[in-house]
Amino acid sequence: MTIISRLLFGPLRPSIEALRPMLYRIAYAWCHDAALADDLVQETLSKAWTRRAQLRDEAALKAWMVTIMNHCWLDHLRSRRDFDDIEDWQDELESSADTPEASCNRDQVIACVRSAVARLPPGQRQVLTLVDLEEFGYSEVAVILAIPVGTVMSRLSRARTSLRQNLLKTAMQQPTAQPLLRRVK
Repeated sequence: MTIISRLLFGPLRPSIEALRPMLYRIAYAWCHDAALADDLVQETLSKAWTRRAQLRDEAALKAWMVTIMNHCWLDHLRSRRDFDDIEDWQDELESSADTPEASCNRDQVIACVRSAVARLPPGQRQVLTLVDLEEFGYSEVAVILAIPVGTVMSRLSRARTSLRQNLLKTAMQQPTAQPLLRRVK
């Protein structure tokens, strides 16, 4: 990096840009729409870049970026005006978004899990994604989503229980294939 680019961009540019894949994974897990996930990530990166001077601790960059993306996501939900107040429906609403997946064994498992996660209410889906997939701590998630730590723990517990029940229900509905065995003497 040249001296001029360091002066213009500072040390955060590579760090902010390196978080793009992680931000996309989280955004896609929240909305299950590739185009919307791209838009959320782009808006997050843009806001983070313009507000980079507000970041006091570079060690908190990851949580700071996800916090910005959460605000972008909430703004998107508010702009849809499908609901009166986000807080009223955040734990109850189930997402009806389906994710198309290929039908080989590994892809079926992935599709089944993604579908089960997509059926979780948005608040539970956010907490599950951040804690179990992106490995944020409870306190970090509480700061990112601006909710108490106890709410994080209860949403996570309900999300895991619902996910387990959805996956068991799906497994019970699928016919079990008998393995093809051949006796060799």
